[in-house]
Amino acid sequence: GMQDTTQHKTSKTENKHHTNKLLTKSKVIASNIMMTSSNLMRTAAKRNAYRSATNFNRSTKTFTSLFSSSADSKNNNDNKKLPRDYLVENISTEGEWAYCSRKFMAPLRVPVTGYDILNNPLWNKGTAFKTGERDRLRFRGLLPPRRANMQVQKKRILQSIRSEESDIKKNQILEDLHDRNETLYHRILVDHMEEMAPLIYTPTVGQACKEFGIRYRRPRGMYFTEEDRGQMAAMVYNWPHRDVHVICVTDGSRILGLGDLGANGMGIPVGKLSLYCAAGGIAPHRVLPVVIDVGTDNEELLESEFYLGVQKKRLRGPEYFQLVDEFMQAARHRWPNVLVQFEDFSSDNAQPLLNHYRNDHLCFNDDIQGTGATTLAGVLGALRAKGEDVNSLGEQKIVICGAGSAGIGVGQVLLQAMIEQGLTLEEAKDCFCVVDATGLLGVENSDKLTPEQRIFAKKEDGGMPLEEVVKKYKPTMLLGMTGVGGLFKERVIKEMAKHCDRPVIFPLSNPTIKAECTATQAFEWTDGRCIFASGSPFDPVTVDGKVFYPTQCNNMYIFPGLGLGATLAGAKTVSDKMLYVAAEALANFVTEEDHKKGKVFPPLHQIRDVSKCVAIAVIQQAIEEGQATKLNPVDIANLDSFISKKMYDPVYVPLVTT
Repeated sequence: GMQDTTQHKTSKTENKHHTNKLLTKSKVIASNIMMTSSNLMRTAAKRNAYRSATNFNRSTKTFTSLFSSSADSKNNNDNKKLPRDYLVENISTEGEWAYCSRKFMAPLRVPVTGYDILNNPLWNKGTAFKTGERDRLRFRGLLPPRRANMQVQKKRILQSIRSEESDIKKNQILEDLHDRNETLYHRILVDHMEEMAPLIYTPTVGQACKEFGIRYRRPRGMYFTEEDRGQMAAMVYNWPHRDVHVICVTDGSRILGLGDLGANGMGIPVGKLSLYCAAGGIAPHRVLPVVIDVGTDNEELLESEFYLGVQKKRLRGPEYFQLVDEFMQAARHRWPNVLVQFEDFSSDNAQPLLNHYRNDHLCFNDDIQGTGATTLAGVLGALRAKGEDVNSLGEQKIVICGAGSAGIGVGQVLLQAMIEQGLTLEEAKDCFCVVDATGLLGVENSDKLTPEQRIFAKKEDGGMPLEEVVKKYKPTMLLGMTGVGGLFKERVIKEMAKHCDRPVIFPLSNPTIKAECTATQAFEWTDGRCIFASGSPFDPVTVDGKVFYPTQCNNMYIFPGLGLGATLAGAKTVSDKMLYVAAEALANFVTEEDHKKGKVFPPLHQIRDVSKCVAIAVIQQAIEEGQATKLNPVDIANLDSFISKKMYDPVYVPLVTT
C-alpha cells in the first residue's frame, strides 16, 4: 500500500509538470498570434491611410492630417457647420401644412383624448387639426375631412364679423369663438387689435353686460355669494387650473357708466382678461374672472326672470367686507403670487378695499390706479405735444369733473406725480379743482366727503358750478369722469379756449353715450387747437381742412403691462412708483410724428410692444424696491429678451396625451 501511494504521488507530479509545459507553450503561441495580428492591423491601417491620403491628394491636391493642431481643427469644424440657409424653413402654400411652420414647438400635454379635446377651448383647434393629430388623439371622423389652417380660420371669422352691422352681434360672434377656440380668438385680437378691442371691451361690453342673462351660453369664471361663506377655501379648488397669475374681480356695483348690473357685470372681468392675454401676453389658462355677487339694488334685475344673479338687495356693512375678505384669503391661499385687479366697485367700497389690501396683497384698483396712471401718461404726452417740459406738471391748472373713485383716483396719481417732480403737497393741491354734481368741492362740506376727497377740497368757492370754475381758475386741462353725457357744454369749452392756446380736453367716461363731449365738438369749439383723448373711441375729425386723430385714453395701455411685469418679477405689492414709471413708459412710447397728428397715445396695433415697455419699467422699479423675488441675475441683465420669451403667443402647438 505504501508503494502504491508513492507511485501515485510520482504520477501526480509528472502530470502537473506536463500541464505546466502545455500552458507555457499555449501562452507563447497566443502571444505570437496577438503580435502577428497587431502587426497585420498596423500594416493594414498604414496601407489604408496611405491609400486615403493618396486618393485625397489625387482629387484635391491638398491633404490635411486628421491629427492637425487644435487651432486647425477648430477652423475645420467651423467650416463644417451647416450653412445658415439650410435651417431657413420654406413654408408650404399647399396642402394641410399650407402657411404652417414645421419647426419644433414644445408640445402641450393634455390628460384626455377624443371629443373631450374638441370641447375644451384651450386645446381645441377646430378644423386645423392635422391628419397625424386626428389619428393620435382619437378623433378621426369627428371633424369635417378638409383640413384648414389658422389663416383660413381667421379669414372665415373676420368675414362673419365684418358682414354684421351691429357691434353687439360682432361681440357675440367673437365670444362664441372664445368659448370654443381660445387660441384662434386671441390670434384675431392680436392681429386686429384696433378693430376688435372696441368689440370685446369699451364701448360694446356695456351692452353685452346688460344682455348677459339672455345671452348666457356656457360657464366662464367663478361666482362667490353670501351662501358660500365658510366654503371659499375649498371652492377655489373647483377651478381647474393650478397656476393662475391674474384675477379680475368685480361686485357689479358700478359697471362703466351704467351703474349696478350685479352678476351681469361678469362681462367686464372676461373682457379685461382677454386684453391681459392678447395685449399683455399672459396665457389664457393663467387668468380667472370673478364676480362677488352680493345682490343688486337694480329693481329691473330684481324683477327679471332671466337675471342669473342673487335676487336680493345688496349686502352692506361688515357682512359685505367679511365676504370679500374670505374670498381674498382663499384666492391668496391657493395662488400665493396671484395679482388681484379690483374692477368696477362702487366708490364707497373701492377705496376702503384698496387701502386695506394694497400693502400686503399683490393688488390694484383699475378704476382708481389704472385710470390714474393712464391719464397721467396722456397728460405727460399732452405736455410734450404742446412743446412743454414733462416736468412742468406743477405749472398746470387742472379741473377734474367727477369726485367718484375714478376722478379722485386720477387726482391722486397726478398729485403724486407732482410731488415726484419736486412740489410740496400744498403746492400740488393748489393745482386742482374737483367738481361734482353739487359744484366745486369745498372744506365747508368736509363732513360729507371721504378722506381722499378732502385732500382736494378748496378753502373757498365751495359749490361753485363748472362754468364759473372755468372762468375763475382758468384751467389748462379739463378731465371728465362723471358718466354724464354732454356735460362739457360749448360755452364751457369756448371759455376755456379763451385763456389757453392749447387746451387739454379728456372726456373719459364710458360708454360713448356717457362721454362728456365728442371729439368733433372739442375740435370745432376750439378751432382745432385742443389736445384731445377720450374714454371711448371716436373717428378722425376735419376742421378747416386739417384732419385730427383722436386717441383713446384706455386703461388697456397700462394694466396688461403692469400685470405682466408685476407677476414676472414676483412682486408682493403694486407700489405708487410702479404706477408712475408705467405711465412714464407709456408717455415716452408716443412718437413726435404721432404728436403732430394730435395723438397722445400710441396706435393700438402696437399694444403688445407698449405692454412690454411698461412691464420692463415695472420690473426695474420692483428690482429697485427689492420686490423682484422671481428674477435671477441673467433675467435681469436681459429683461427685453426675458419678457419676450414669457409673453403668450397664440399659435397652435402639438398636443400629446399624458
